[in-house]
Amino acid sequence: MGIELILTLGPSSLKPEILKKIDQLGHCIYRINGAHESPETLPELVAKVRQILPSPKLMLDLPGNKVRTKNINQPIEIRNGEQIAIKSSQLNYPDFYKHLQRGMLLYANDSTSVLKIISSNEEEIILESHSDGTIGNNKGLHVQGIHADIPFLFQKDQELIKAAVSSKVPIVSLSYVRNRADIRQAKNVAAEVGGDSLEFFAKVETAAATLNLAEIFDEVDTINVDRGDLSSDIGLLKLPAKQERIIDVATSAGKRVFLATQFLKNMELNPVPLIAELVHIYNVFRMGIAGIQLSEETAIGRYPYECAELVFNLYRESMSA
Repeated sequence: MGIELILTLGPSSLKPEILKKIDQLGHCIYRINGAHESPETLPELVAKVRQILPSPKLMLDLPGNKVRTKNINQPIEIRNGEQIAIKSSQLNYPDFYKHLQRGMLLYANDSTSVLKIISSNEEEIILESHSDGTIGNNKGLHVQGIHADIPFLFQKDQELIKAAVSSKVPIVSLSYVRNRADIRQAKNVAAEVGGDSLEFFAKVETAAATLNLAEIFDEVDTINVDRGDLSSDIGLLKLPAKQERIIDVATSAGKRVFLATQFLKNMELNPVPLIAELVHIYNVFRMGIAGIQLSEETAIGRYPYECAELVFNLYRESMSA
């Protein structure tokens, strides 16, 4: 069968002429990013995709219990050494402040932005930035070491699971899985609405998940390693070795493993990849993974078809070497 490409749907790839061409390239799992959908909009999006493609393999990726910004109309500018305030009303989890202590580091924008907690209360969080950039709407915020205390499924996740069942979406990808109990909780939610046949992927993006792979494999046959969030939780320098270990453990157990995050970052704006990106994808294919995920590259990037075409061509090159 070869690899499968998890291809994120968005304005760039949802154009009928583009999506039809992509579908001819190889086996794709079409990813719906639940962070940008609601239980009310999901059926409409599913219907739109099914109007374009006769039998798409759809996957709903839950937003999970990631703390995200909301109600931010203009991106917040951050400057190295300067302080900003994020109000509790600008977060999807208003109790976030309860988990914070002065001096903790908060990571945003896939760990490219780092801010230090100065103070926190029920009204707002004061942070001092260690870098320049912006924090926009619906962006994830992460603090190492506190994730285990946050509920696994937010209300939106539960409603999205039920909407996936009613829309006959065959796969739901669970974000921020920590252990077996998290997966069973999601299965129970699906079962409440007759979704016993729903397939679950477990995303490995927490330190806890890397320690509990054996029990996670008792519940699912496929994992997806989100390297952006995982690097925020374990530290960027530990990611390469951790990725290698996860792949080894998964393939030895006969489980399918996908990798996600920044595979073709350069092609969001440019028609060709960086050489480093090309070599990296080639090497991970040689490690026996089930496939990779493209996110911004195909959701909002300028070259969604070219990205997908490159992935399948590179896979064939890796297998013929």
